[in-house]
Parts: sequence; structure tokens; C-alpha cells
Amino acid sequence: MRGLSTKQKIGWVAITLVVLVWSLFPVVSIAMTSFKTQAGLFSGTFLPEEWTLENYKTILAPGGSAQDLFLPSLRNSIGISLIATFIAVFLATLCAYAIARLDFRGKRVILTTALAVSVFPVVSIVTPLFNLWRSIGLYDTWAGLVIPYLSLTLPISIWTLAAFFRQIPWELEQAAQVDGATPFQAFRKAVVPLAAPGVFTTAIIAFFIAWNDFVYGISLTSTSAARPVPAALSFFTGASQFEEPTGSISAAAIVVTVPVVIVVLLFQRRIVSGLTQGAVKG
Repeated sequence: MRGLSTKQKIGWVAITLVVLVWSLFPVVSIAMTSFKTQAGLFSGTFLPEEWTLENYKTILAPGGSAQDLFLPSLRNSIGISLIATFIAVFLATLCAYAIARLDFRGKRVILTTALAVSVFPVVSIVTPLFNLWRSIGLYDTWAGLVIPYLSLTLPISIWTLAAFFRQIPWELEQAAQVDGATPFQAFRKAVVPLAAPGVFTTAIIAFFIAWNDFVYGISLTSTSAARPVPAALSFFTGASQFEEPTGSISAAAIVVTVPVVIVVLLFQRRIVSGLTQGAVKG
């Protein structure tokens, strides 16, 4: 904020506070709900009148009514999202490097197609994908979710990494090849280390996209064998027909959200560095 007047600094601070409150209020509200008792859900107060960990015991402790539904889905989400992220980043790294470094026909077509795929409505392809997966045996499996997740994670990964690779000087690879390195060795030893911030940033973005998916998760699974957390939350029920599962759902949402927030806070500098370096034309 160098060069700004006192009034301008106060204005920017006020705007920042408003944005923070606007962004964090839903999360804080859900967190408060997760600590409320069943009776406290209908009290109409923001803070719990009586604090309890019963909702967390319901989803995490052995014997909890939602434990058998939440923990398997949590394992599914972690495993499926990590696999989809690894495959997407690996393929996007090779594809983005070729787009940034090689001159060939169809380069713009590839980027345009990737962009078109990323904005294509998921709902429109779920039904034919459901029928196809049932026919070939991929329905309700990890692979049956990893493959569709690639349609979400791969395009954004290609675009992000292609922009980043363009910033790496071509002379570094040429110097490595002059010293006797093969093109692949030059790529692996000279380019990949410099591209690590961009790859790391892309991996985090891809993981979040896969982690937050609901449409594929609810449509292409039917049991806890592969159902991810966002889809599993819709199956939460109370202990009886007179009990609302709001508290359990809120507790599960906090358990799923907190690790993501921690990752962003821990690696925010690297994320911003990767995005900004890929956004600046060299």
C-alpha cells in the first residue's frame, strides 16, 4: 500500500474486512451449527446455547449413526481425488510442455478444445455416461469417477501449465542439450525443477476441483464402495424420523473443509507465486 493516502488505506482495509466477513460467515455459521444440540438447532441463535461434540461423534466415533457412511466416503474422496490429480498433472505437464515449446498444427485447437471441455455442462453427459459405465462395469468404482474427473481437472491443468512453461527460457534447454543431455533429460533436469511452483499450484487446483465434485459422485455411485463425501452428505439422516441431520451434516462439512483451508493457508505463497508467474508474459 505504498504511495496511498491514509483515507485510501482505510478504504482498502474496510473493503478487505467486508470481503473476509462475506466469505467466512457461511463457514463460521456451519461451524456453530455443528456444535449445537438437536434442540439448539431450532433456537434461532447464531452461537450454540449448549455446546456439544455429539455431531462429531456421530460421524467419526465407532457406533455413530453416520460413521459407516462418512468415513468410507472420506477415504474414497481422498483416494479418488489424489489419483485424478496425479494423472491430470502428469498428462497436463507433457501436453503443456509440447504446446509451449513445439510448433505444430492444431496447437490452438487443442487449447480451444480443452477450454470447451472445461465449460461444458456436466449434467448433460451424466446420463449417457451412467448408461455406458453400467454396460462396461465401471459404475460404482474408483475408476468410474477418476476418468470423469479428468475431464474437470485436465483442461484447467493444461491451460495453467502451458502459461507457466512459456515463462521458462528456451536457452536453458538448449544449454543442457549442448552439454550432451537428450531432449527428455533437458526437460527432466532443467525444466521440471523450474516448473515446480506451477506444477504444485496446478496440482492443488486440480485436487480441489475433484474434491468438491457432486454431480459425478451422486450419479455414478450407488454404495459406499466409491461414493465421495459431497455425495454421501445427501444421504445423511437423523436417528429417527423426527430428528434433523443438520448437525451431522454441518460437522461433516467442517471435517471436509478444514483440511482444505489448512492446505491453502500453508501454501498460499506458493499458490500465488505459481499463478502470477504463469500470468506474466516474458
